[in-house]
Amino acid sequence: MFINIINFPPIKEGKDAEFREWFEWSNQEYAKHKGFIGRRLLKPREGGNYVGLVEHESYETFMAMHTSPTQAEAGKRVMPLLDGSPTPAFLEVVIE
Repeated sequence: MFINIINFPPIKEGKDAEFREWFEWSNQEYAKHKGFIGRRLLKPREGGNYVGLVEHESYETFMAMHTSPTQAEAGKRVMPLLDGSPTPAFLEVVIE
């Protein structure tokens, strides 16, 4: 299994609800892609920035989604809501 962790920058003032709506919309769109397992939005208990957790069957299925028109549209929609750029981390599951 392949995992992508997305560290989101701060959300612009007054855009939190819109960001959460975007995340729900993008989950529905990404779910249409082969190999997609799931995607979650996480928030630290003590405050801080959102983190996204994406699970895919493999690096290859993730990259097919990540380089798709779906990703381009999702990026276009979310960037106006963010105060900066997301930082990704890419990991392979070695033990479940």
